[in-house]
Amino acid sequence: MDSLSLLDVVALLSPCGKVPTGAVGTIVEFLEPEVFLVEFSDDNGRTLAIESVPKDNLLKLHYDFAQAA
Repeated sequence: MDSLSLLDVVALLSPCGKVPTGAVGTIVEFLEPEVFLVEFSDDNGRTLAIESVPKDNLLKLHYDFAQAA
């Protein structure tokens, strides 16, 4: 699995709190070695939710396929 970094864009693999599976968010803080604070926002940048999410519930998203290799 890809290592996760601050400001990585991620998707949820299963629901977390009030956030549904597949929601896309941004890692904004490291809480513990395997737990991240993720901000979920709408298309206008307004925050919808901030959740602590374990690493195994996150999928790092890539916009440049060359970086994914």
